[in-house]
Amino acid sequence: MNADAASEIILFDFTTSTNSPGWQVVNDDVMGGVSTSRFEVLPHGAVFSGVLSLENNGGFASVRSSPIRQSLSGFDAFVIRVRGDGRRYKFTVRTGTGFDTPLYQCDFTTKRGEWEEHRLPFKDFIPTFRGRVLTDAPPLNPAKVASVGFLISDKQEGPFQLEVAWIKASASAGE
Repeated sequence: MNADAASEIILFDFTTSTNSPGWQVVNDDVMGGVSTSRFEVLPHGAVFSGVLSLENNGGFASVRSSPIRQSLSGFDAFVIRVRGDGRRYKFTVRTGTGFDTPLYQCDFTTKRGEWEEHRLPFKDFIPTFRGRVLTDAPPLNPAKVASVGFLISDKQEGPFQLEVAWIKASASAGE
């Protein structure tokens, strides 16, 4: 990426430091499901992995960051560098700190075993609450981003693994 320093900021870089305190796992066991997951920071990056189960009307696993303390005003997208397993994931954003705040989601599909960079424009994030699309929620406001995370809910049972190198906020030139 040939962007100047003003056009992007690193929110989390799992390849050079452990600036990842407080990442919290939230799985479908909060409503009776039995999916499991973990989020580990290793020397080469972070790994979100586990087993998705559809038992007991379950079917999701997620992780969210500690609060982001900087405003993302002026930025228009997230850019993530990940290596996945060929499954579809969602990058998630919360604009509040409570459990009952909307969850903004943007899908991305991984290629098994390949490092990829996904640019996820803020305008593509869909507001949801407990898996249902909210039709009356405002669009994602970058000034209100409180935390970010990853979610898998692709209705495919079995193991999953998503490696994460870094997460950035980006501003497009000329927009």
